[in-house]
Amino acid sequence: MASVCNKESTELEAVVKKYWEWRLREFPEFSTWTGDNRYNHKFTDLSLEAIERRQSDERHMLEQVKNIDPSGLSGQDVLSHALLLWDLSLAVSAQQFPPVMLLTQISGPQLMFPQLVSVTSFQTLTDYNNYCARLAAFPVYLEQAASLLRHGIELGWVQPNGPLSGVPGQINGQIVSDIEKSPLYTPFLRMPDTVTEKERHRMKSEANKLITDLVFPAMNRFRDFITDIYMPAGDRSPGVSALPNGEAYYAHCVREYTTTDLQVSEIHNTGVREVERIRVLMHGVIRETGFKGSLQEFVDFLRTDPQFYFSKSEDLVVAYRDIAKRADAELPALFSELPRLPYGVRAFPDFEAPNQVTAMYYPGAADGSRAGYFMVNTYRPDIRPKYEMETLTLHEAVPGHHLQIARAQELRHLPDFRRNGSYTAFIEGWALYAESLGRQMGFYSDPYARFGQLMYEMWRACRLVVDTGIHSLGWSRQRSIDYIRENTAKTEQEIAVEVDRYIVLPGQALAYKVGELAIRELRASAEKMLGKSFDIRTFHNALLDNGPLPLSILKNQMEEWIKGQA
Repeated sequence: MASVCNKESTELEAVVKKYWEWRLREFPEFSTWTGDNRYNHKFTDLSLEAIERRQSDERHMLEQVKNIDPSGLSGQDVLSHALLLWDLSLAVSAQQFPPVMLLTQISGPQLMFPQLVSVTSFQTLTDYNNYCARLAAFPVYLEQAASLLRHGIELGWVQPNGPLSGVPGQINGQIVSDIEKSPLYTPFLRMPDTVTEKERHRMKSEANKLITDLVFPAMNRFRDFITDIYMPAGDRSPGVSALPNGEAYYAHCVREYTTTDLQVSEIHNTGVREVERIRVLMHGVIRETGFKGSLQEFVDFLRTDPQFYFSKSEDLVVAYRDIAKRADAELPALFSELPRLPYGVRAFPDFEAPNQVTAMYYPGAADGSRAGYFMVNTYRPDIRPKYEMETLTLHEAVPGHHLQIARAQELRHLPDFRRNGSYTAFIEGWALYAESLGRQMGFYSDPYARFGQLMYEMWRACRLVVDTGIHSLGWSRQRSIDYIRENTAKTEQEIAVEVDRYIVLPGQALAYKVGELAIRELRASAEKMLGKSFDIRTFHNALLDNGPLPLSILKNQMEEWIKGQA
């Protein structure tokens, strides 16, 4: 890793390796997602003692990084030092807030295990033994999660219960009478030839017993706790301002997700301006269609006309795969180098889909052993409009999340923590910017698809208004739903799911527009300064080839790159 072998670079290399190994060891689920299988038999220890120990580790590592003089570093080491300082400073800052908000309807403990199964390696007998050990450990994990949530109740830190109404059903959907239909039993339905017939029989029997006798009862207990104790305690307004020290918590979330020092009022006002700007563009597209009526009447037409919807879930998936394949062919015109890792398109499982977002990207393994996946929601295809499919594919697959994340994973000269970085404003800002590249790629050829692209951009602009409205300005859930309904063509189901997401993940929704606007500003600056010598292919790779970055650091890097190209 070190660019120059001196005292500072040697110290940095040591703490970088220590930090990465610590993350893999302390958060086994994260390790599995990266493709490192050493901890596939474990779950994160959620006991208060373990949390306090990890917090002490973070403080100690931060001091180690601060004691390294960056003036003695060069090349990528300078950037690695700045990023590690950012990561650990943010983690230590978060220690002032109780680590108890771990339950959401999108990614809580009730969904974590089946999601994890979908990215776990099942190639050898050791893989299956590790998985059985993880099954055996799951009841303890759920007990610790419940204890942490109880601690949150004691402190007055509880999620509002409205968005969590579907959580019991998510758990019930996994507890089945036919064990072979359990998502946790899926790995045993098709076992590799590396496992002997005798071992297959033994492992299947063991898994059956673990799931039936330990896992399902633990899930039942966790569901009952959520239903009978946790949700009744969450009878509060939706904003985090209702929590003790909630205003400071929201400010922390804003900084974490936007990677900026933007004030809440500034973000809210930016959202209002963007909504107004995009609305003008939407009216222009409506005129192209020949529709005679207002924006709201056009939106009602889009929401209700059957021509814009598939009747079968399988047709929806096939159509997404077709768009993804066409997008792949257009990438060389926009990038000088592309990742090698492939990706697929999958539907969310039935038990998860009703409360899940429209689509999501599951990253591949950092070592290339597992492809990435564009996950699509096929629940009720009659509310999944065709005109939004192109822009959604460009966001979640290519040139959006898959391209950016896979490219970062393949930058072997960077340390692992950078190749697997997760700065939301960069990642989501890039994916939103990627949607705008569709016209250059031959997409949005009809006005309805163009309206879909603008509608998705409008949706992200609305997020700036609604997220800050909920968590800082006292907006109700219904006011938030009404605002998005008035300004987008999203269906009622999608709007409700989205608003509930903003409620339980304060600040996360701000990252998209904030990041996209920063990238657009950098592109405009590069085009202005470089003129005819501006090359979109090298510009895009310059954005991506340091891995994900906080926006302030990205700006500095790209300004230096632009100067070097002039």
